[in-house]
Amino acid sequence: MSGLLFTGSEWDFPTLDRAYAAIEKIALEDLGLDVYPNQIEIISSEQMLDAYSSLAMPLMYNHWSFGKLFAREEAMYRAGYSALAYEIVINSSPCISYLLEENTMTMQALVMAHAAFGHNHFFKNNYLFRQWTNAESILDYLAFAKRYVAACEERYGRDEVEATLDAAHALMDQGVFRYRRPPRPSKERVLEKHRLRMAHEESAYNELWRTLPAGIETSAAPPVPDPDDEFEPDARLPEENLLYFLEKNSPALKPWQRETLRIVRNLAQYFYPQRQLKVMNEGCATFVHYTIMNTLYDRGLIDEGAWLEFVHSHTSVVFQPEFGDKRYYGINPYALGYAMMDDIKRIAEAPTDEDREWFPGLAGSGDAFAALRYAWANYRDESFIEQYLSPKLMRDFRFFSLFDKADHGAYRVGAIHNERGYREVRRNLARQYDTSGDPNIQVAGANLKGNRTLMLEHRMNRGVPLHNGAKEMVLAHVEFLWGHDVKLEEVAG
Repeated sequence: MSGLLFTGSEWDFPTLDRAYAAIEKIALEDLGLDVYPNQIEIISSEQMLDAYSSLAMPLMYNHWSFGKLFAREEAMYRAGYSALAYEIVINSSPCISYLLEENTMTMQALVMAHAAFGHNHFFKNNYLFRQWTNAESILDYLAFAKRYVAACEERYGRDEVEATLDAAHALMDQGVFRYRRPPRPSKERVLEKHRLRMAHEESAYNELWRTLPAGIETSAAPPVPDPDDEFEPDARLPEENLLYFLEKNSPALKPWQRETLRIVRNLAQYFYPQRQLKVMNEGCATFVHYTIMNTLYDRGLIDEGAWLEFVHSHTSVVFQPEFGDKRYYGINPYALGYAMMDDIKRIAEAPTDEDREWFPGLAGSGDAFAALRYAWANYRDESFIEQYLSPKLMRDFRFFSLFDKADHGAYRVGAIHNERGYREVRRNLARQYDTSGDPNIQVAGANLKGNRTLMLEHRMNRGVPLHNGAKEMVLAHVEFLWGHDVKLEEVAG
């Protein structure tokens, strides 16, 4: 009997089970991966588009921007201007991987290796995800958020809820804690919140509802008060998390609006690590699927046709257009991430004299996957590039560095891939992945006992001010949430 897991492009669930078992064996035993339990979902193209439009989350509250994005993506897809992703994966426990039902069996195997084991391992083990996200509770929290927003719409009106969400979404990038852990309520606060919820439920109880016919459900309960929603006149300043400050200190917000801001900033915090780990996350998953699929072929579990289909897809994913190519849009994170993972393996197993000079601890160590697992767990994009980008890769990608200042009339090449320029090129490339380049807007003061003017400071990065048009639009959202005048000052960083 043939030892192949499958033949041809068609798939069914028993075939998926066989392929998953073989992939899992290689991932856990050969690569030493450590993953959350997996949950594989097969979805249609319309469901994939819907997932695109709601931040790729399995549960999400309603907002007009999600519908707008869905309509745009659907129109582009139906017209043939864009393709669908082969998969979407959720950083949760269990780790949920959505596979497109239109995929061939080869692609289903590839994306299980990529998402259910590559991304899954990275989610579970990287220090940023471990520090800033709670994979075990995110699905329950999303379910709560969906119910809560729906209840607010029913009680306070869709327009008012939408206006609050619009303002909160506009401030999401300024709604995260970057340098300290989010404050956690004391045990006394938690007990007080529980007491208030019980009192609210008891006061809202009505014997009349016991007479409803079986099968008829009441509408969602209205939001309950929260002791953490109290006004805090002695807030610590400066405060980097603008949404948190508004949630806790705005004189104008109602309790349900404070909870809505809390929902949005918790989502912003959940996504915060992903912005810092795009190269590493995709590089890890791509390297894992490449290794697993080749191992399946080497062991006679997939045939030449499946292997060629996999290679065609893989090379398309890691393709890096030249600078002059009309398809060029910047550095492909899949290309750079995969190349760096493969280069670490090369340095560990077959180093050159140059590698031994640059990476004395890694070169010739022999255990490539131990080195990779260490890197995946302990770095983010900026520090990973600063530590592991080799002169060989800089030459392969033909990287160089431009010296650029606003008051100069022309660019100047500051460093190229040669002995003098390697470290500067590596340092400048790493800096591009440093999220500290995002607008740094902090609450500097609030006249809480007078006219209640809120004072914000934008600490400029390299002397670059905010765009006037965008600044005025965002300040309008801040004023809506604060309820009084807001002033913003540009200061040197």
